[in-house]
Amino acid sequence: MGTGTAEAGELTPGARKVLEAASTLFYERGITAVGVDLIAKEAGTTKKTLYDRFGGKDALIAAYLRERDLRWRSWLTGWLEEHAGSAGPRARLLATFDALAEWTRRHNPRGCGFVNAAAELPDPAHPGRRIITDQKLWLRGCLYDLAVEAGAADPGRLADELTLLHEGATVLRGLALVDDPVARARSLAEQALDRAS
Repeated sequence: MGTGTAEAGELTPGARKVLEAASTLFYERGITAVGVDLIAKEAGTTKKTLYDRFGGKDALIAAYLRERDLRWRSWLTGWLEEHAGSAGPRARLLATFDALAEWTRRHNPRGCGFVNAAAELPDPAHPGRRIITDQKLWLRGCLYDLAVEAGAADPGRLADELTLLHEGATVLRGLALVDDPVARARSLAEQALDRAS
């Protein structure tokens, strides 16, 4: 494994410890607030291990975001298969909000890790920015495909509306400004589906 090329599936035990510690720290405390010394300490490794496996903090941030993205994609697609696999297209679209509700309850007490990271990574050239953008485009694409299956007259518009509802609910849940924002977003999604058919 070359410097800075660690992929989640190829991680050595030391690299896995580093990534797990960094993931927890980045999400709970913020990316800019966490330095490599703290990551190494929490991982029970050395900074040398961090640099040998990831090349530096920027690549570690990207690895954290990539792994979080893969977890969310797996969560959402698995949820749809398990809870709405035989349901109709409308129910599958709404099930994305049920999946989001459970994900935020279990994994997102501080809001969306990608939105949080985007706020801390203003440089569009940062390796984490592409991952953040790809994650949001993937969600929009997933919702678009479901909108097509549901027979929406304008699936692009419906996908945009549902993406806004997903993202807004996640952000508002992290800020604790609205009671049960995911349930409210789901209700608004039902109205959007009624208009789209």
